[in-house]
Amino acid sequence: MALLAAWLLASSLRFMLVKVGEPMSAACVFQGEEDTRNLYKEGDVVIGGLFPVHYSPRSFKPSYQKKPEPTEYNFSARALRWTQTMAFAIEEINQRRDLLPRLKLGYHIRDSCDDIPVSLRSSLLLVSGPPDLNANSACRGVPRPVSPVIIGDAASGVSMAILRTLGSFGIPLVSYFASCNCLSNKKEFPTFMRTMPSDAFQIKAIAKLIRYFHWTWVGVIGVESDYARFAIQLFLEESSKYGACAAYVHFYPVLLSKESIADLMQTIRGSTAKVILNFSGESELQTILTECRRQNMTHIQWIASEAWATAKSLWGEFQGLLTGTLGFAIRKAEIPGLQGFLTRGLLVRAHQSPFFAELWEETFNCKLNVSLNRHVHSDAALSRRPCAEEEEAPEAVRSDYSDVSQLRVSYNVYKAVYLVAQALHDMSGCTRGAGPFENGTCADPENVLPWQLLHYMKQASFNMLGEQVSFDKNGDPIASYDLMNWQKGPDGSLQLVKVGFYDTSLGGEKELVINDTAIWWHWGQQGPPASVCSASCTPGSRKATRKGEPICCFDCLPCTEGEISNETDSLDCRRCSVETWPNEAQDHCVPKTTEFLSYHGSMGIVLCTCSLFGLFVTMAIFGVFVAYRTTPVVRGNNMELSFLLLIFLSVCFLSGLTFIGEPTDWLCRIRYTTFGISFSLCISCILAKTVVVLMAFRATLPDSRVMRWFGPAQQRASVFLCTCIQIVICLIWLTTRPPLAVRNTRHHSSRIILECVVGSDVGFWSVLGYIGLLACLCFLLAFLARKLPDNFNEAKFITFSMLIFFAVWITFIPVYISTSGQYMVAVHIFAILASAFGILLCIFAPKCYIVLLKPEKNTKKQMIDSSGTQRRFVLWLGTAPVSHSPDALRWRGLSLV
Repeated sequence: MALLAAWLLASSLRFMLVKVGEPMSAACVFQGEEDTRNLYKEGDVVIGGLFPVHYSPRSFKPSYQKKPEPTEYNFSARALRWTQTMAFAIEEINQRRDLLPRLKLGYHIRDSCDDIPVSLRSSLLLVSGPPDLNANSACRGVPRPVSPVIIGDAASGVSMAILRTLGSFGIPLVSYFASCNCLSNKKEFPTFMRTMPSDAFQIKAIAKLIRYFHWTWVGVIGVESDYARFAIQLFLEESSKYGACAAYVHFYPVLLSKESIADLMQTIRGSTAKVILNFSGESELQTILTECRRQNMTHIQWIASEAWATAKSLWGEFQGLLTGTLGFAIRKAEIPGLQGFLTRGLLVRAHQSPFFAELWEETFNCKLNVSLNRHVHSDAALSRRPCAEEEEAPEAVRSDYSDVSQLRVSYNVYKAVYLVAQALHDMSGCTRGAGPFENGTCADPENVLPWQLLHYMKQASFNMLGEQVSFDKNGDPIASYDLMNWQKGPDGSLQLVKVGFYDTSLGGEKELVINDTAIWWHWGQQGPPASVCSASCTPGSRKATRKGEPICCFDCLPCTEGEISNETDSLDCRRCSVETWPNEAQDHCVPKTTEFLSYHGSMGIVLCTCSLFGLFVTMAIFGVFVAYRTTPVVRGNNMELSFLLLIFLSVCFLSGLTFIGEPTDWLCRIRYTTFGISFSLCISCILAKTVVVLMAFRATLPDSRVMRWFGPAQQRASVFLCTCIQIVICLIWLTTRPPLAVRNTRHHSSRIILECVVGSDVGFWSVLGYIGLLACLCFLLAFLARKLPDNFNEAKFITFSMLIFFAVWITFIPVYISTSGQYMVAVHIFAILASAFGILLCIFAPKCYIVLLKPEKNTKKQMIDSSGTQRRFVLWLGTAPVSHSPDALRWRGLSLV
């Protein structure tokens, strides 16, 4: 094919160069036979036109050893309508008085056959003029003027081949359907312009369409051509911006063999993509749809490129596959008077032009008498019946040729003709000396040079049927598309329904507008089909791409603790603030629940009840002691210190209540100081009781001076003195780094713990340490006094109470450090209550037992001598025994009466 194209190019260039050069001594012979199938109209300026009236060669394989045989092509009634739109526009311009009043336009239209070799030959004939074969074969005998501009071609690949040939001569080419973005490259194609928007805009529209319906897994196929390759490359780049991926990219040849179609079907079947985007013409798609129907592949949602978005010829045979197809079509317009022009004198033209003869015969499947149709036909076409001309009226011709309901490409042709006319009109209005060329010269419209015409075409701007037509620096028009939906009409015909549009002039997100309710989906579905590699990740999770796979294939991982995602397909999860925490769905942050030991909680209720119970028991014992204050048991156990101890134990039980409730700075300071001072008072009282008992038995004489230092006043002073030391420690603590209420978010991520921090660890442990020191002294002295006479021996009960005190607080330290929140506070309260109950029960329970349950033992006689005789008490101090009488005890403050 390439060699054939090169041969045609060389032969045509020889013909053209001889024509424009100096006379040659030898005659210039035109290579080959001229194709007489063309449309021509004389004029002062003849505009060239290239249209694919025939397309898709059948089994064309040249041997390159002899002249190729005539090739069978398919006929396109739609392309013939394009040729007549050009002819109509030129006739309309010639009739106007406001546009080119002194210049008559003509046209020279040839068939490109959608084939590069044929297109090159036809384009060279347009710009050099066909030869006069009756003038001694001299190349100078050109009966028709050359065309300074060509309107064509439809295909991007064909247009590029023509431009690479004619570009060196500065001949402009205005395409009405070539959309490849590569043609916008002015360095490579400086003479190219078009009324068809660039694929760059169409691709942006398709990418936004795919994003709109959340299709992220799309199959992309295209014919082996520059148009498809550039379009698919642009689509892959643009769709990636919206997170869409190509499930596969497959190119197939123009002539689909069994192997190539099988390979394509295997690719489609092997993918989970339900949406396929196809870049090709309608002819290539026919073979693919035929195979899809044969293999019952009816689940596909087709996305059409503008090349076949309105191709009605596909509907009759494949409506079951194409229902619901979506595609962007170029802007539609209504051209007044065009339909009458198309059908006027159609039968007469069928006897005058091979194109119209073939249209007639293809439409009615018959053979005209003395037909001008010399096109190569299949065997079935050769056996057609003769046409009954008297029965077939021209108005009966109903085909793509006469259908003006979807004038899109035809409108582009119409605009292309007016573009050339407007450029010639602007050229005619040039003022000598103020022209755009060297030395202010103007161009001559009747002898226009192509490069001069191109200059004015680039500057052209005009209004066409309510649309302002202008071009950018690349020669591209403003892009505007209609989103078309293929729907089945009541009579089974195709209805191309506009369900949206794309307009680049609107800008941003407003460019694409879609009416969802107007869309008819494939097989009557209620909504768009899902075409994804992986289902969308719901809020509360994030996407994690799979190694070695496209970004559209991913796994959904739940957000980690403390993180949320409130968007679908979120790439990352974000952490909630310190004061908030994810809800159960992890799609938004909610305020954290605050936690503290409350009076309303079960734990708070239990501890509060225990504290109040301890207070009640203490007050009950106090009442018993008050009621029986004259009895020997109460009086013989240092009654004054016992009352003080009971009062201070009540304060200890009440101090536990300060640990319950919402912490505040003042409450935190009160709870720790109350706890420290109250326990210091209790232990100080016990210490004083122990010292008095111990010293009473050490004094040997009634008038000994030792007991004078342990009278009631001295006992109270010792309690006060021991407590003052604790008060000083607390004051230093409160004035340096006092306890504070804080919102702890470290230990529990989902909760805010309202707690008291000690402020100064030294202060807190100093308070505990001082209490422990008093307890150790008390325990040591009580241990030494454990063998006093039974009736007076309170020391052993103090020893037991201190053992319980130590057990509680030694256990408290590791548990307190290892817990947090309300449990830490509960441990502290439990230690307070346990130690307070231990002191209360060990010291006062035996006395209450005798007072209330054994009153017979609560007598002076029983306390002096349970056997009725005087009893002796012996206290071993070292190795010397000392005897004591009851009379001596009175002097020691232990009166029994």
